[in-house]
Order: sequence, then C-alpha cells, then structure tokens
Amino acid sequence: MDVLENYTGHVDPEGPAARRTLDALTITKISVGPMDNNAYLLVCRSTNEALLIDAANDHERLADLLAHSPDRPRLRTIVTTHQHADHWQALEATAAAHGANTAAHELDAPVLPVAPDVLLDHGDTINVGEVPLSIIHLRGHTPGSIAVVYDDPNGHPHLFTGDSLFPGGVGKTTSADNFASLINDVEDRLFAVLPDSTWFYPGHGDDSTLGEERPSLAEWRSRGW
Repeated sequence: MDVLENYTGHVDPEGPAARRTLDALTITKISVGPMDNNAYLLVCRSTNEALLIDAANDHERLADLLAHSPDRPRLRTIVTTHQHADHWQALEATAAAHGANTAAHELDAPVLPVAPDVLLDHGDTINVGEVPLSIIHLRGHTPGSIAVVYDDPNGHPHLFTGDSLFPGGVGKTTSADNFASLINDVEDRLFAVLPDSTWFYPGHGDDSTLGEERPSLAEWRSRGW
C-alpha cells in the first residue's frame, strides 16, 4: 500500500493512505468501503502500539495498511465511534486477526457485531501506547456517538468526530430533538472547549478545523441540520 507523507486531509477511495507525523504520534487516514468511510490509524512513536478509529470496511485493506512497512505497529485497540453499520463492517475480522481490544460507548454497544471489551463514556481517557486520548460523548446522531481527542502538547488538538461533525455541518439526525441535542453538544463540548486551531477528522470526506467552521454555527442551528 502507498502511504503519502504530505498530509492534506483528503484521501480517495481505493487510493493511497495519507500519514501525518507528530512528535509523539502518527495519524494515517484511509478511505474504505462503498460509502467512502474514513478509518484512522494512530501509532505511538515510542512504543509502536496502534489504535484504529472505525474499522469501517475492507478488512484486507486495513490489514495491508498495518503491514505496509517492516516496523509493523501492534494494533492494541479499535474504537468504534458509533453504531451505524458502515462504521464497523471490518470490526470483527480486524479485531480477531490482531487480537485487539474493542471499545465503544455503552449506548451503541448492543448493535455492534463484537461486544466491546471497553465501554467508553464522556470524559474517559484511553491510551495508544504512551499517548492519552480523551473521549467526548456527542448525543444526537446516535445515542452513543463519541469523538476522540489527542491534545498535542507541542501543537494543536486533533479531533476525530465520527459522523457527528463534518465540514459544513453536524451529522444527520432523525428528529428535531436529536438535532438540538447534537448541535448543543457540538457547541458546548467541542467549540466552547477546543481552540480554533483544532484539526478535525470526520467519518467521511475531507478534514477541516474548528476555526474554519465556527462562523457557521448560528447558520447550522437556524437551518436545523
């Protein structure tokens, strides 16, 4: 598998992965499956232990990503951001192949094909090697949707939002109450807490920053989606 080192936040279906190298962590983004789902491989540079966010599809493609270099990382954990099936098609096969623990929020866990080894909730911390990641519960797209944050002490935060936040708006909701819940959590738990420099990585499509999206929050709330 080709892995591009000039990370831009864009990857193509069936195309190469893209890797961003930070002081303590590498972040590799790959598009998998027919719905152009993003999967993110986080590797601790000190321990070579890895955490995968959303084993969404294409088990073979994810396996190729893990094995693309001689210093193959050890996949310890797979985090599923929410219960929708396009985000866990490769979960069972990938977890079994690598002996990885699985993690998800309790409210979405019953739908998943693998019972999570670790139940995550708002404010929890989960580690990839020596690197701590924070969990944010974002209610609305699904009851147990979560985001994952790496607050790089030598840079800016990196936020993995699943389908709760995209460039241009929040994720799809099925009722006015669910939309209100999601937009409130996105404002209160993301935009009110994290700086504009926060780079966020959604479950589909290209990345953005909170600063780029912040001016549109009132418009999103007004339009109701």
